Amino acid sequence: MTSWLHHSYALCREITRVHARTFYLASRVLDKTTRYGAYAVYAFCRLADDIVDRAAIAEKAQLQEELAHFRHLLALLQEGAAAPDELHPWLPAFRDTIQRFAIPPELFAELLDGIQMDLEKTRYATFEELYTYCYRVASVVGMVMCYIFGYRSPQALEHAIEMGIAMQLTNILRDVEEDYRRGRIYLPLEELEAFGYTEEELARGVLNDAFRALMRFQIERARTYYRRAWRGIPLLRSRRGRICTRIMGRLYAGILDEIERAGYDVFRRRAAVSLPRKLLLGARAALKHPGWPADVPGLRGWSGIALVK
Repeated sequence: MTSWLHHSYALCREITRVHARTFYLASRVLDKTTRYGAYAVYAFCRLADDIVDRAAIAEKAQLQEELAHFRHLLALLQEGAAAPDELHPWLPAFRDTIQRFAIPPELFAELLDGIQMDLEKTRYATFEELYTYCYRVASVVGMVMCYIFGYRSPQALEHAIEMGIAMQLTNILRDVEEDYRRGRIYLPLEELEAFGYTEEELARGVLNDAFRALMRFQIERARTYYRRAWRGIPLLRSRRGRICTRIMGRLYAGILDEIERAGYDVFRRRAAVSLPRKLLLGARAALKHPGWPADVPGLRGWSGIALVK
């Protein structure tokens, strides 16, 4: 490995350490080659997603131009053409990872389509619309990880899609208040209406019976996706990859438990799993067989109601 490539991977590791503490913790169980490949993938996703995070302070035309630049970089990689590594020091590691693990670049193009949605949409009328968004920004990342970990059956990709949906729904439920301050509502508007909860109440952070019922519904749906996704973990070739996936699933599903413990109040505190609990859940995920019922995330309170697409 050249010093330039080594520096590039080190930068991707640092981006992951700073911005994705949960994933960084879970990734420690991976072997070095796999771990650094995951860091390179995360760096691309993080830097592209930063475009959306700056939507409130930057001109839309500028953000669209930056997103177009990411598409251009991806096209150069697909064509095998020279790319401006000196301008993007993370790029050599990303290129090396795509080649090393034979990851289809089209998956990252879909991720950029999801970021495009985020720049253009601030509301989602139905769950079907939200599902498309979640698929693009999260499920495709799960499929990328299947290439890094290796998989025994194409069904692993289907379950990776479900894990991505579950995790992105969890993010949405955790960040309801923060997203609204950024001018966005990801909860499907038709479901707000169905539960008798208004956008005006959301703006004021009203925590009432209607909102609690809405959140119970949303949490149940996310848990259904986690339960489905769990079936795909044994299909991953890498034992360490299976452990890492179980850890991530448990830690993210733990956020749903924290939301419940807070009485569904996502307005006054951001639900988070404490470090001691992360370590406990991570240890359980690493030690228990993925087929055991007790190892299925979100099993507590599970009612078996299918609320998925």
